[in-house]
Amino acid sequence: MGQRRVTLETLARALSVSKMTVSNAYNRPDQLSPALRQRILDAARELGYPGPNPVASTLRRGKSGTLGLAFDDSLSYAFTDPAAIEFMQGIARECERAGVGLLLVPGSPRRSGALDVIRHAMVDSFAVFCDYEGDERIGVLRERGLPFVLIDSPRLNDAPAVGIDDRGGARQAAQHLLDLGHRRFGILSFCLNPDTVEGPLAPDWQDQAGYFVTKERLCGYREALSAAGIAWDSVAVYQVAGVDQTVDNDPEDDGYRLARFLLDQASRPTAILAMSDELARGVVRAAVERGIRVPRDLSVVGYDDTAQAAHVQPALTTVHQPLAEKGATAARLLLAPSFDVHAHIELPTHLVVRASTAPAPTP
Repeated sequence: MGQRRVTLETLARALSVSKMTVSNAYNRPDQLSPALRQRILDAARELGYPGPNPVASTLRRGKSGTLGLAFDDSLSYAFTDPAAIEFMQGIARECERAGVGLLLVPGSPRRSGALDVIRHAMVDSFAVFCDYEGDERIGVLRERGLPFVLIDSPRLNDAPAVGIDDRGGARQAAQHLLDLGHRRFGILSFCLNPDTVEGPLAPDWQDQAGYFVTKERLCGYREALSAAGIAWDSVAVYQVAGVDQTVDNDPEDDGYRLARFLLDQASRPTAILAMSDELARGVVRAAVERGIRVPRDLSVVGYDDTAQAAHVQPALTTVHQPLAEKGATAARLLLAPSFDVHAHIELPTHLVVRASTAPAPTP
């Protein structure tokens, strides 16, 4: 207290060396002998010199050594949702191999706070979950001029993207149930918009600006059901609340809560298509509480094939997507020596049949 702050210059004077020599001890140690570098670090410790300002160093180098990962949901979602965790494991492994850090940026695609974080984050590049049509974050990313890769996004000519065949996977899930003889269906859907209120899907959902993944999976379900002669308006579709309408995001609880709208009907569905394994797990929990046997009375199909899907009772039939590989692919595109703005990579999906589906019950 009361002493003048020790700077790089005062440390250099105390050691009778140049400021560049002190700077090299921290930033370019290969330029000094081990003995000289150790003498500088020892003196810095004695005098209380904290080292170069990391922000200033980043500005001088033009690199932060950090990759940004922007979600379109809450930060807690990234650490609790099994699909998000598997994705992050893939991107984190590639960052470790490259020796770079990972900065998580949460938020709705329409919240100004999320835009500000994207605008000012000290990162070298961004991987962005960006499946909301007209997402304002894309404009901010272009303004910054940083390399970025879009995840689960509609295709843009000037932006690389990594995704899966969402529509094809949903079509496979619905077709599997049709092949088992099911004719009465319910669907538990992701939200259509950030401000979606939990409840029935609006009839004009296709005309609304919304989440690309949600719409693609709905289209896949509808294509399979319509081809089998099942009218889309006869299918009960309920969607979870949007990120701007909820604080606690627990997809399993969402599935459990919404399942009542389907399971408490006089003529309930014999099959439910859920847009995630977590929603599907909630449906199974709600069915068990009502004495509805899965799969004898009710078949349930999820989406993602997370690690938990094989361990619920009964084990969950689901659409597999390579979540960790999706994250790794996005990271590799950003960390490659040459950045390809025209790269569009679609990873395959396939159906994994387990114990939660069976032939439709006889009337």
